[in-house]
Amino acid sequence: MSLHTPEMEPALFYTGLVADLYAALRSTSSDPEPYARFIAASGEPALELGCGDGEPLLELRGRGLDVEGLDSSADMLERCRATAATRGIDVVLHHQRMEAMDLPGRYRSIFLAGPTFNLLADDETARRALVQIGRHLDDGGSALVPLFVPKEAPADLGPAREARGPAGELLRVTTVRLERDEGARRQTAVLRYEREAAGKTSVIERPWVLHWYSQHGFRDLAAAAGLATSAVLDADGGPADEDATAFAFWLTGSSRSG
Repeated sequence: MSLHTPEMEPALFYTGLVADLYAALRSTSSDPEPYARFIAASGEPALELGCGDGEPLLELRGRGLDVEGLDSSADMLERCRATAATRGIDVVLHHQRMEAMDLPGRYRSIFLAGPTFNLLADDETARRALVQIGRHLDDGGSALVPLFVPKEAPADLGPAREARGPAGELLRVTTVRLERDEGARRQTAVLRYEREAAGKTSVIERPWVLHWYSQHGFRDLAAAAGLATSAVLDADGGPADEDATAFAFWLTGSSRSG
């Protein structure tokens, strides 16, 4: 069955209640070490795409690395700025979409901390994002793009994920519907976010789209955008198996590509 749910830009998904609850309900955290190693190998300055509320960007900045952040959600960037101010960290943030970014500088390292690239809903949007990555790479620079193939959804969508907020309020996110299109390589989940506090409940439902790639398909897409694949890596930094469902592309290209 089709969800018949309008697609939502990531910029609009991560706003309001979703942005407020995101950090508390995050199922995993971004280990800064792989990205610190990538920057050490590729060089500075660096740019994190899809930096959200600042994990691991602020940890990298706290180590003294020259890293800027970019995200399409103004709400998430505001949370990042607030956390940076609390921690006494200076950080440069850009409010732009990956596929349309136009920054004054060039970078030796451009990376995404986790498979945020999967949020780009189709191949054409992804190709435009890769073109812009190439245009913003300094000569000799490189980009790191983690990706994954989501598992097929079980018949039972599973329990809600819950957490307590700073004032003790109950926070909850639940997958209420899910559709998968193997031909389009796209999965759409309708997520319900809830906050219960002082006898009142705030609720919002939003469609969350994931678009995935085979390794061969993404290699071709990167080449069409003017980027060369230097390596396809697993979580430990070694070569990824051809049938791996989680992998990261190490890309290189001219800062004047596209």
